[in-house]
Amino acid sequence: MIKIGGSLFPEKAIKLLESLKGRNCIIITGGGEFANLIRKYDFETEFSNDITHETAVNAMDIIAKLLNDKLNFTKLVYSLEEAEKVVDSGNIPILLCSDFLKGNSFIPHSWNITSDSISAYVSNILKSKLLIATNVDGIYSREPNSVGSKFFDEIDAKKLLTFNETSVDLMLGELLLEFGTNCFVVNGNFPERVLSLIGVENGDRISDNNYKDNYNFKYTLIRGE
Repeated sequence: MIKIGGSLFPEKAIKLLESLKGRNCIIITGGGEFANLIRKYDFETEFSNDITHETAVNAMDIIAKLLNDKLNFTKLVYSLEEAEKVVDSGNIPILLCSDFLKGNSFIPHSWNITSDSISAYVSNILKSKLLIATNVDGIYSREPNSVGSKFFDEIDAKKLLTFNETSVDLMLGELLLEFGTNCFVVNGNFPERVLSLIGVENGDRISDNNYKDNYNFKYTLIRGE
């Protein structure tokens, strides 16, 4: 499962998806500036949690549809069953989350949960490894360019709970702990980094135990197991 952050949209997200052609993966997209505008309007006007959640997920669908329009090997899907059929056909499914999450009572309606946590929820159902591609190298203790900012190549999900929102949402650590799973956060501006982490260079999936010895670029492993 690869979550492509809205911060990469459009050019970098398209380039990343192009690099994944022929790979066995399912894509979820972030809501990007569309979701940020909803958050801004909510801060100014105070809409209900239900409607801001619904429209933010709709923003994810907008980016999914726009990305799909630029590629001939992706297909929009509405369910995990449909996604698996698309993978079996050799194409890459992009999950439209609004339909998938309709009536879902597990996902809270809050700005603490975004496409990051939704991706963790879906990857747990699939029992697949989760990779979050964003516009920074991984998890920092504060804004990456701010004084005293520390980069984490590995961080326990419990420690992540003590942070304010970083390059991932506030709920992600809690869900990783609940599911007992890990995830990688990597800079999607460099498709080769994403390809390395999904193991396409040598045909094998990366081992959580020896990843530091295999790759020489920055990324963060969040441990929830």
